[in-house]
Amino acid sequence: MAIQATFIADPVLISNPSRISIRGWEQCIGSLVLKTRPRHLRLSNGGRVRARASLNADSKAVGIPRQWYNVVADLSVKPPPPLHPKTFEPVKPEDLSPLFPDELIRQEASTDKFIDIPEEVLDIYSLWRPTPLIRAKRLEKLLNTPARIYYKYEGGSPAGSHKPNTAVPQVFYNAQQGIKNVVTETGAGQWGSSLAFACSLFDLDCEVWQVRASYDQKPYRRLMMETWGAKVHPSPSSITETGRRILQMDPSSSGSLGIAISEAVEVAAKNADTKYCLGSVLNHVLLHQTVIGEECIKQMEAIGETPDVIIGCTGGGSNFAGLSFPFIREKLNGKINPVIKAVEPAACPSLTKGVYAYDYGDTAGMTPLMKMHTLGHDFIPDPIHAGGLRYHGMAPLISHVYELGFMEAMAIPQIECFRGAIQFARSEGLIPAPEPTHAIAATIREALHCKETGEAKVILMAMCGHGHFDLKSYEKYLQGKMVDLSFDEEKIRTSLDKVPQVTRN
Repeated sequence: MAIQATFIADPVLISNPSRISIRGWEQCIGSLVLKTRPRHLRLSNGGRVRARASLNADSKAVGIPRQWYNVVADLSVKPPPPLHPKTFEPVKPEDLSPLFPDELIRQEASTDKFIDIPEEVLDIYSLWRPTPLIRAKRLEKLLNTPARIYYKYEGGSPAGSHKPNTAVPQVFYNAQQGIKNVVTETGAGQWGSSLAFACSLFDLDCEVWQVRASYDQKPYRRLMMETWGAKVHPSPSSITETGRRILQMDPSSSGSLGIAISEAVEVAAKNADTKYCLGSVLNHVLLHQTVIGEECIKQMEAIGETPDVIIGCTGGGSNFAGLSFPFIREKLNGKINPVIKAVEPAACPSLTKGVYAYDYGDTAGMTPLMKMHTLGHDFIPDPIHAGGLRYHGMAPLISHVYELGFMEAMAIPQIECFRGAIQFARSEGLIPAPEPTHAIAATIREALHCKETGEAKVILMAMCGHGHFDLKSYEKYLQGKMVDLSFDEEKIRTSLDKVPQVTRN
């Protein structure tokens, strides 16, 4: 007989048992009630114990959200439409059908406020969701700050990041439509490994083009994908016309996400039994990630906290949107008023240095034109950039929300990011992926500012994954070989010169 333990205690602390005081354990034990029906509680490492936490008799245990939230429904000014790459007219559903299954096309253009999550997807989500909200008390102590720092940890998923939140539904909808093969690109490998994981569950073939710089630097990410059955190619590759053209111009090309997208899209467009999956940027991807913020709102309510500052890293923008969009809804409804900050790498600063314009999502110009903050679809980050977040553009929906003034943006150089990651690892124990090191660095800045002003702000941070397969970057930092990359104005100017000139009312 399985035993369920119900006890009165702080659900955030229960998600991280090492933080429970002696008195807290006494309260837990004193309130222990045995039942025969098992429930699951997540530990901070993604494991399970047969227990359920409640704050008081009136509160409900935080469960997995049953709907995704669509921020478009609450925006008085709707985002500009994507445009056909040849006609520059708004894309129609049939324009996208070679790439995506029907349900994802519907979600991409939806203005519904909530979209139900299929039961099959919820069942798989339950392998790692709900994810823990953890108070970083040891980091607070290290920084000697009056701020209270919380992080929403997505690293307990099978792939070690937030990416399966959208990989699973994308593969589900493809399988439902009878698709047998999906293709994609990946940079650091978190998205590629997440899609490979999802395909293994639904018995779909998966083919991945991984940016050459990451393919060489992160062999274990490639091995994860192959373990789940995916076929992985370094990009640019000799398999596609796009790849061959790039290699002819530069045989030693380190690649970019834009190039890898072009290769994957080319394969999908030429094969009727194959669809394309994207791990960030598009509306339906950001939609799927809102399970993060929806859970987090309930978790913070349960402990009586309201965030004053919300911080997340941004490359394409999916994890940032996943945490922040539900909170933006609450902000628009007048319930809370947090400052929301997107943090990007100084080496690839699309929000802070790019232009807000229609641009291609890929290097070859095969994807629809999207209005976004962009560095130009030809932009290729320096291969020594260790911090992930390598995409040339920001998600159109995040770009639109930024233009409306609902969030702020900042760029931080990589040495500061990894210095913050080391402080986090040596106080909180978790080794962050390179991407959230940017959010950690910004959080540390904010906490130290609170130390100067004496403000006891509540800081909420998106901790989107662990760095167990990204230790090469840490090695570079620890050996003193990491350098901050200067922002090359001429390189950006050359890339921006190739952004299409599109004028629309």
